[in-house]
Amino acid sequence: MTTIRPTAAPGAGEQPLTDRPESPRQRFVRRFRRERPAVVAFVVVVLVALAALLAPLLATHDPDTQVLADRLQAPNGEHWFGTDDLGRDVYSRLLYAGRISLLAAVQATAIGIALGVPLGLAAGYLRGWVDVVLSRIADAVMSIPALLLALAIVGILEPDLTSAMIAIGVVYAPQFFRLTRASTLAVREETFIEAARSVGGTSRAIITGHVLPNALSPLVVQISLAMGFAILFEASISFLGLGVQPPDSSWGSMLGRSTRFFEQSPHLVLIPGLAILVTVLAFNVIGDGVRDSLGREIRRPTQ
Repeated sequence: MTTIRPTAAPGAGEQPLTDRPESPRQRFVRRFRRERPAVVAFVVVVLVALAALLAPLLATHDPDTQVLADRLQAPNGEHWFGTDDLGRDVYSRLLYAGRISLLAAVQATAIGIALGVPLGLAAGYLRGWVDVVLSRIADAVMSIPALLLALAIVGILEPDLTSAMIAIGVVYAPQFFRLTRASTLAVREETFIEAARSVGGTSRAIITGHVLPNALSPLVVQISLAMGFAILFEASISFLGLGVQPPDSSWGSMLGRSTRFFEQSPHLVLIPGLAILVTVLAFNVIGDGVRDSLGREIRRPTQ
């Protein structure tokens, strides 16, 4: 007796032709969406950036107009966040100050990247005396307290926003250097780097075409964290009067000027302080979310 076995339908058990493996970008987006705190923090940063960008449209008063008769008013219908000691609208000044604080963070982080990343790539790939010299310089810079080093640089230059951003960028450069160097040391031992060398690739081509793209993941996390700390650093320097100078203002300078009137008008301290707190916290949460999204994925067992 012959046994008739059921035949499988054509194409059964095969993956559809339309199914393709996720690209690194798609995988990152999918995993980042699952990090709800990071998504909320990202929305907060976007809203803060939009508010600063659209400050001329959102402001209810000229941020520099002084009305001494209205000085130190509490929040009311005309002045939503009250007025400062010179009768200027705090809400409008907060929006324009956000522009300077965010721009300062971008500039400081860009300076840190421009100084630290190329040197880290050179030290990690070339090794030898280049690595020794650059590493010792980075160690020497990191041995100095960050705020003290920043204040010294601002003192050597002149107290303004540009000097403050250069100072913060120099403070951050060793961190980017060490992170890039560590990533480069790991990548340079990979097989595809040896293959690139064997076909005659120059060091410059290998670094820019193979090493740097594969060392970007930890740098992206560090950039997000550095943005938050740059805002905090700028606020500290401006609080001491060595950052942005009048009539311009940042959140830090608003906070520093308002401490004298805390007992009479506590909202002058609380409002810029809250803006700094929320923005720095949001950048840090985004950094944690990006780190988890770029790391090794852990499969959770289904219930």
